[in-house]
Order: sequence, then structure tokens, then C-alpha cells
Amino acid sequence: MGAYLARRLLALLPTLVLASLIVFVTIRLIPGDVIDLMLSQNDVSADKMSREQLVAALGFDRPVAEQYGRWVSAIVLHGDLGKSLWQATPVTELLATRLPVTFELGLMSLIVALTIALPIGTWSAMRQDTAGDYLGRSFSILLLAVPSFWLATMVVVFPSIWWGWSPEVNYVRFSDAPWQNLKQMALPALVLGAGLSAITMRLMRTMMLEVLRQDYIRTAWAKGLPERLVVVRHALRNALVPVITLVGLQVPLLIGGAVIIEQIFVIPGMGLLLLEAVNQRDYPVITGVFLVVGCGVMAINLLVDLSYGLLDPKVRYR
Repeated sequence: MGAYLARRLLALLPTLVLASLIVFVTIRLIPGDVIDLMLSQNDVSADKMSREQLVAALGFDRPVAEQYGRWVSAIVLHGDLGKSLWQATPVTELLATRLPVTFELGLMSLIVALTIALPIGTWSAMRQDTAGDYLGRSFSILLLAVPSFWLATMVVVFPSIWWGWSPEVNYVRFSDAPWQNLKQMALPALVLGAGLSAITMRLMRTMMLEVLRQDYIRTAWAKGLPERLVVVRHALRNALVPVITLVGLQVPLLIGGAVIIEQIFVIPGMGLLLLEAVNQRDYPVITGVFLVVGCGVMAINLLVDLSYGLLDPKVRYR
């Protein structure tokens, strides 16, 4: 397994380099110039000399290839992602404060999604073509049809109109008040997790139906084993393999959804940081966020691959 893990880690390096190059170049194609924004907001005379001095100070007078080379060298040699163009704050410090918030929201959303999807999907398969099955399938279709951003907006707007209640906008860190933090994050996690649970629920039902038709399941029934033992010990583990794969593929969707959810619920995570950076054309922050997100997605996909051996004894890593 060690050799397999080493090969997978080496294979991730070209992907990471290519992704960083695409992000580094693409964000500079966004309409609007950070130099113009700085000159206008700082009320500096936009004459030729002042603009050239600002461009030179930020290092934008160098070719893009040289800028990319310096950025990669700083990361590899010093772990330095650069500094914010507006705040002169190291990007690593900004990410260190925002990453735990987004990680908490994503983890809670994933727990909500699996808590909804796995039991309902399993129950629908066990009670195929019954009223409970039709109800579970209808529920999954409803969640598929309702966008998370719309549901989040309704959750914020209607309670404030009807009952004068709205979610807390002053973020409380988990280290300061754990219970208050969990209460504040519960509603955004529920909204985001509900949307992610729909397709997982349907796949769980499909895979359970397929597994329940296998010969070894019929043998377990013939032995007189109780239903709970047949489902948990024999059917569930084999049905979970493709479901875990889907969960790994949903991680980018989870991160993308967190950008909108954080904006709606005013949660100071990486999503809100990314939106602010895009509006200000803060290139080092944007590239830093995408680099960390890319590393996170690749790491989770690697963990998903490694989890196959735990779920299916037939899987061997070579």
C-alpha cells in the first residue's frame, strides 16, 4: 500500500501544477484592472508616472511567465503564497483564519447529507414499490429540484417577515463558544447538506437494489438471518463503494455551494474571502484560495480511493 500511495502522490503533482497554471493565467483575464481600482479608490492622480510606479511595486511589469515562476518558487522554497494586494497581509494568514470556518461548514453539511441519504436510500430499497419507497423517491426529487441558494434565501427572508427572526450574522468561533457556534452553523449546513443528499439518496437506493439481488444475499436470507444483520453486515458495505465515490466527486460541488451559502448567511469562510478577492482583483488571494481548494479536493479523492480497501476486502493496492 505504501508504494501505491507514493505513486498516487507523485501522479498528483502534474495535476496540481497544471491547475495552478490555469488559475494563475485565467484570473488575469477577468475584466477590470486592479491598478485602475487602486488608483480610483485611493484618489491618486492617474498620470503615467504614478501608474508605472504602482505597476512596478506590485511586480506586474514582469512577464506573466516570470510572475508565475516567482510565485511557484516562493511556495516551494518558503511556503509563501504571497501577500494581499490591498491589505499587505500574507495570504497564508488569511487562509488560516478562513479555512477552519469553511471546513466546519463542509464537514457538517456532509454529515447532514449522509444522515439524510443513507437511511432513506436503504429503506427505499428494502421496501421497493411501497408507499415508503415512493415517498423517499419523491423527497429526493424535491431536493434535486430546489436549488440550495433559493432555499437559503427563503430560510433567511420568510422567518424575518413572519416571525421577526433571522439567522445570527455576527460569527462566533467554535473555540470561543462551541454551542453558540454549532447553533449558528446548523442552519447553513442543513441547507447545503440537503441539496447534496438528493443524488446520494438515489444512488444508495439503486446500489442497494442491485446488491440485494445477489446470490450471497439470497443465501443469507435462506439461512434465516434477521433483516438488520443481512442489511448491515452483508449488503450495506458493498453498496457503499460507489456511494463513497460519488461523495468524493461531490466535494467540489460542496465547496462551490459553500461560496454562495457563506455569502447569504454572512459566514466569514473561504467562500466569502474569494468573493471579496474577485471583486477587488486581489490575484494572490484568489490563487491561494484555489490552490488550497485544489489540494483539498485531490486529498479527499485520494482518501476515497484508499477507503475502498476498508469497504471491500477484495480490493488490493499494488
